[in-house]
Amino acid sequence: MKFSKVSQLLLVSSIGLLVATFFSACAITTIDYVFVACSAGSGTSSAGVIQTYAVDSQSGALRTGAPDVASGGVNPISMAVTSDYANLYVANAGNRSIVHFAIGLTGVLTTKDTITLTGTPVSIAVNQANTYLYVVSGPSPAVLTAYALSSGTIGTAASSKTLSLYGSYAAYSGDVLIPTGLSALANNAAVYVTAYDQSAYNPGGSTTSTANPGWVFGYTVGSGGVLTALANPIEAGIKPTAIATDPTNRFAYVTDYASNQLIGYAIMSSSTLNFLPSGPYRAGGEPSAIVIDPRGKFIYVTNSLDSSVSPYEIDLTTGVPTVTVNSTSTGGSNSTDTQPVALAIEPALGRFVYTANFLGNSVSGFRLDSTSGSLNQTQSTPYPTGAKPAAVIGIPHGNYSTQAVAP
Repeated sequence: MKFSKVSQLLLVSSIGLLVATFFSACAITTIDYVFVACSAGSGTSSAGVIQTYAVDSQSGALRTGAPDVASGGVNPISMAVTSDYANLYVANAGNRSIVHFAIGLTGVLTTKDTITLTGTPVSIAVNQANTYLYVVSGPSPAVLTAYALSSGTIGTAASSKTLSLYGSYAAYSGDVLIPTGLSALANNAAVYVTAYDQSAYNPGGSTTSTANPGWVFGYTVGSGGVLTALANPIEAGIKPTAIATDPTNRFAYVTDYASNQLIGYAIMSSSTLNFLPSGPYRAGGEPSAIVIDPRGKFIYVTNSLDSSVSPYEIDLTTGVPTVTVNSTSTGGSNSTDTQPVALAIEPALGRFVYTANFLGNSVSGFRLDSTSGSLNQTQSTPYPTGAKPAAVIGIPHGNYSTQAVAP
């Protein structure tokens, strides 16, 4: 059959339009970069490495980004980023170092400066004003230190506090405390540290104390970064593992690994904590990490034993969390690879959640339903990483860095 020139032109135009539509639909747009801290090898003395992944704006799938960089030490355990997304800090437990990287526009990391601690770093955080880097290290002793920041460069210690039970609990001041988590309020007014009392909770070993095992220590931040302890620490279950505070500075939440629970607190004007009503709240097996979405509406908790993520919706009036619809402990759309120990929400749009899976040597990805908070796995998840990933964090890419997600 023969075609007229007009028919041929229409056919070619139609094919061209279909091809253009296909490539447009398949175009990959990066909205964020996700950094994962892991080991270059499986041995205990293997050097740490930071791997970079690009986030697809449509599917949330991860693909390899900028080249890997050395973490500057062994066993990277925690990461923090400045609020302008220009600086990344990595805590290496193996050689007790904190390494500062500048973040390039394409996610490329460049080593800038390093400090060495006397104790082993456990968790780090940067305040919203980008003026202090908080580091909790320990045990024996457990210490919270505020390091001054100047254009991202780590300066001298502005203030330091040794964690010990005090105030109404001074009788237990000699107990050994194991620090586990750290969170700084968005308004820069206070810092909170979770720890458990090894003298009172020591599975497989002896105990010498009748104190409550789990604690949150609160410190207000004064002029020059001076830390001042609140009147009393507050009880936090048996073995708290992580803490997160919401972007409106009204609520704090702690995961209790030993009792499979989530504990909620109201933050008072003085930065003291009061228990939320009807708590604590059910979590999955051995909850290990926690994050709150940028809108302050949802909480996500990794369950290391169940290899899953538990999503919660926050009552914006009371702060009480409610488990969302697809939060079964095992199986289903919120399952991760083996033993998730850290998680992050991408900051550009706040709609994708990623977990670092320590024994799975991978990152699992989820799409966040902005209405219900429920999760669905992203395309091709999980994504392979180096050995034993222990921390994950995200930054927005390009123009997305100007997009604000208001709580």
